[in-house]
Amino acid sequence: MPRTDRIQKSRVIEGRLTVACVTDAWKPQVNGVVRTLETVLRESECLGLKMHVIHPGQFRTLPCPGYPEIRLAANAWWALGRRLDALDPAVIHIATEGPLGLAARRWCLRRKRGFTTSLHTRYPEYLHARCRLPVSWGWKAMRWFHRPARGVMVATPTLRRELQQRGLPNTRPWMRGVDAELFRPGLPVPACLQDLPRPIQMYVGRVSVEKGLPDFLGLDLTGSKVVVGDGPALDNYTAHYPDTLFTGARFGEELAAHYGAADVFVFPSRTDTFGLVMLEALACGTPVAAYPVPGPLDVLRDRRVAAMNEDLAGAIQSALELDREDCRRYAEQFSWKRCTRRFIQNLST
Repeated sequence: MPRTDRIQKSRVIEGRLTVACVTDAWKPQVNGVVRTLETVLRESECLGLKMHVIHPGQFRTLPCPGYPEIRLAANAWWALGRRLDALDPAVIHIATEGPLGLAARRWCLRRKRGFTTSLHTRYPEYLHARCRLPVSWGWKAMRWFHRPARGVMVATPTLRRELQQRGLPNTRPWMRGVDAELFRPGLPVPACLQDLPRPIQMYVGRVSVEKGLPDFLGLDLTGSKVVVGDGPALDNYTAHYPDTLFTGARFGEELAAHYGAADVFVFPSRTDTFGLVMLEALACGTPVAAYPVPGPLDVLRDRRVAAMNEDLAGAIQSALELDREDCRRYAEQFSWKRCTRRFIQNLST
């Protein structure tokens, strides 16, 4: 039996183990995967766990096809093995299915080392949206990648049930958190938003085809539409939707001020596994409008803080009537410390 299968949870929390977290998503990328891993790394150190993140910045990289701002490890197949041999971690977690994730999976299987994985992105639907690859092919690849893992960490009960139906029974729950001290109401309205007609309807996140932004940007709405973020579709959408304000990416307290200045946060994605931005918006007191699909259905369990409807314009109008104080109170339930403790438990069981 691999030694990782004999780990006791108490030993993990006491910090007697070295954990290697292998991820193709890392800074300077800006997305929910990176924010989650960064925060778990910080919180796990507070709990005494020694976690080493292995990421593309430690390797020679090439631009991702169709998404050049994302760099992928070019020599992962052999260089990652040398790095893992030198580190000799007690626990290995593979966070993504890219070149580093593939190389780590191969290394673990060859050495008969147990490992866990996590599923952050619905790649079958993502690839279908970008290049029309059949969704069934994508899920076949996902089953191949994740089946050898001792556990597959997933963010929502809906996704967990779906994966079990798709032939991945070894799932483990791993909810997310929000920094309620950073993301808070009451920050000054950013200058670029001060003179916009109300209501302000805002999206925050990656500007790319799989996010469903045309569903939002194509709506005939009163007030203003604002998009905060960067991505491969930014130039295209800027040209096609001239009445929308595209601010580019914002970070830290400036990002929180943008969330708080919005009257409603619009989440048009049908492919996200969670949607961390929804919690950040709620923490700033901004209600959410979304489709009634996996992700929003799990995150937005209290109908006092969000409106979900296949008619996205109708969801936006309903969300505008919700109480901002309810939104803040709801978001405060989501703790990064609790998220990290669940991550550690998933490693050890």
